[in-house]
Amino acid sequence: MRTINLRCFPHGGLAALVVLMGLLMTSSGAFAQKSAAFLLPGSINDQSWNSEGFKSTERSKELGWNVTYSENVQAADMVESMRQYARKGVDVVVGHSGRFLSAAQRVGPEFPKTLFLIGSGATGSGKNVASIEYDNAQFGYLMGVLAARMSKTNKIGAISGLEGLPTVTAQVGAFRKGAISVRPNIEVKVIYLQSMEDPTAAKEAALSLITRGADVVSGKLNAGQAGLIKAAKERGVFVTGRSLGHTQIAPEAVLANVVEEWPEMYAAAVQQNKTESVGGKYLIYGLGSSGTTGARLRYSKELEFNPAVPASVVGELEKIKKQLASGQLKINVTRQDARGGI
Repeated sequence: MRTINLRCFPHGGLAALVVLMGLLMTSSGAFAQKSAAFLLPGSINDQSWNSEGFKSTERSKELGWNVTYSENVQAADMVESMRQYARKGVDVVVGHSGRFLSAAQRVGPEFPKTLFLIGSGATGSGKNVASIEYDNAQFGYLMGVLAARMSKTNKIGAISGLEGLPTVTAQVGAFRKGAISVRPNIEVKVIYLQSMEDPTAAKEAALSLITRGADVVSGKLNAGQAGLIKAAKERGVFVTGRSLGHTQIAPEAVLANVVEEWPEMYAAAVQQNKTESVGGKYLIYGLGSSGTTGARLRYSKELEFNPAVPASVVGELEKIKKQLASGQLKINVTRQDARGGI
């Protein structure tokens, strides 16, 4: 299967093409990227994590990259999948999930000329393994404020998988902190699931929160996110999504989507690697970063938020975004902030 890797800049325009061609023509530097392999842990049709990752391969291929990809890569196959691509001489191997990190740490030393990039990883390793992430705390905080402002019952909920994973802790904990920052007495219920990929289990969890009074539900799931969207649609409550496809499922229910800009983050990392090795580093992109903010809030291509969100709330969120970008507001999250329980 052919696909592509490094997602380039926000809208794939001329600037992105110029930068990418520069990368392809590089004759010196730590790595001269020409080809990439992209490994996805789930289906490219999940309308969430994996489909968004796949979009980065499509954009990059359009700009001239020689790219291959594998989807539904299970944990037991991650090491050998990375090794096989590296043996073929691929310049960049991307594991589009933090679950690929341990595999990259094992395989990386065997192929020092290959750059291994881990999307949503938690740390860098050695000389050629880097992790990339957007600032989950910043966007979780914004979703918490939005949920609290839109709730009429004073009860909101969050559903996620992979409890304890640093990125999950950051987003779920910040969701709670954001909500409490504007409504100190609000009830925030959190459910953790065993799988990120099970929409049926996610829907059941969402319905349990809604039955207990939650009228806004947020979450950080992959294929399972669709279950949250469908539950909200059926029960007439609000929900947050992870792709524009979620808005299409339930346009009246979705308040906004946290659309992660993986093409831009991967491209930024490769661009940096031209002048200094990113191996061993953990790169986090947020509202104050140059090149890409790592993610953005979108309801549709034209709108940032559902038209149901009052202008006063939109204004409040814009003010918070500026505070986060400038560093005036910093979000520190603990495991207690991200605690589960209904």
